[in-house]
Amino acid sequence: MKIAPLNSWMDIKERPLVIAGPCSAESEEQVYQIAKELVANGKVDAFRAGIWKPRTRPNTFEGVGLVGLPWMERVKKDFGIPITTEVANASHVELALKHNVDILWIGARTTVSPFAVQEIADALRGVDIPVMVKNPINLDLALWMGAIERFSAVGLDKLAAIHRGFSSAEKTKYRNKPYWAIPIELKRLMPELPIICDPSHIAGNRNLIGEVCQKAMDMNMDGVMVETHITPDKALSDAAQQVTPKMLHDIITHLQVRDAIGLNDGFEDELNKLRNKIDQVDNDILEMMHMRMNIVKQIGKLKSENNVTPLQVGRMDALMKDRLEKGKKFSLDPRFVEELYHAIHTESVREQTRMMNDFKKES
Repeated sequence: MKIAPLNSWMDIKERPLVIAGPCSAESEEQVYQIAKELVANGKVDAFRAGIWKPRTRPNTFEGVGLVGLPWMERVKKDFGIPITTEVANASHVELALKHNVDILWIGARTTVSPFAVQEIADALRGVDIPVMVKNPINLDLALWMGAIERFSAVGLDKLAAIHRGFSSAEKTKYRNKPYWAIPIELKRLMPELPIICDPSHIAGNRNLIGEVCQKAMDMNMDGVMVETHITPDKALSDAAQQVTPKMLHDIITHLQVRDAIGLNDGFEDELNKLRNKIDQVDNDILEMMHMRMNIVKQIGKLKSENNVTPLQVGRMDALMKDRLEKGKKFSLDPRFVEELYHAIHTESVREQTRMMNDFKKES
């Protein structure tokens, strides 16, 4: 895929790129006042506002629609700042282009549908406009990549991904679990693709926005898109996760933005030495995992011969408690240990189940 550099289609004052504005455009006065304060703060590169809002349930505020687009145009004209909004179908695309929207984004609910994404991509064929694609609601990297590829296939090269977290049945302090490994893997597979973090949807709580923004910078993401409102508590949608323009200014001002490459003499040599040590440890870990899986296969064979189910819940509980206790002695984060052994145990059960099914076929 051909991906244009972010600074070729965005005039970025300084890293990170900052896109800000209300979750939803609610009135012309609200949109204008927010934009005015954001521009005065001098930290924002583009103004965002939801015109059409795909809500989970009917009879909730679903955006002002077409009437809000001239409000956005006024912001662009008066403040000289690019404007961006979400589009979910070809009709939205047509209207946004007619009203001079500079950047489009695809929402998480749209990314999950290849048919919807293709409809939007087809509507943009031959149009030179940046498109940012949010990750799907569910944890599916292939869907996210597929949506980006569909826009590339119609000739668009000003593309970016937006990481907004993933829905999870697991209760955490965040509204949507970040699963930072997913955007990292996306960056590995599409190294030229800019990735922007949406801390508002990850956090779901304005008091957590700053720490999520900092985490995004630590992950070397290119920018943030933060929902901002002059009176957040009175917002018609997602009130709890919106910050004031002043709060946004404070958050961006205090971000620690680090270089991806060290410039000090000797840094690269020292880093490579440490990375070589990690490579050696990883080789040892993989060798030990190979040995462990061989033992798992022996256990699977024994269970098959004695008609015993692969999954032993009691054993898993006892193992997890033991490994968590041992992990504490090595100052390992309990969440890391739990996730690690959950993955190991899942693979062990899968292997034993495969062996038992093969055994039955042979019989």
